[in-house]
Amino acid sequence: DVQLQASGGGLVQAGGSQRLSCAASGFTDDDYAIGWFRQAPGKEREGISCIGSSDGNTWYADSVKGRFTVGSDNTEKTVYLQMNSLKPEDTAVYYCKLHSLYTLRDYWGQGTLVTVSS
Repeated sequence: DVQLQASGGGLVQAGGSQRLSCAASGFTDDDYAIGWFRQAPGKEREGISCIGSSDGNTWYADSVKGRFTVGSDNTEKTVYLQMNSLKPEDTAVYYCKLHSLYTLRDYWGQGTLVTVSS
């Protein structure tokens, strides 16, 4: 079974930094993308960043551009999200999703809570 394990959430003060990780296991394809999403209380889930495994191309939502950086370790099938200059509005449950470019299937991680205090 394919499993994604998101970790690294916690409580951080505004202006601080946090690093999230998303580790995929049971997945053997080499061509995939992993995206980061978040869902704040009372709001819809939104995509904030993604990275491709083969070309390393990245994408960021305007709300996090310049503050968040996504990186990957393809050998370990692990993706990181370095979050800097955090704001209270970044408080949300953060999820990672793996999208296979072979099968077009999506696999979700369980989410990790990031709380930014003002």
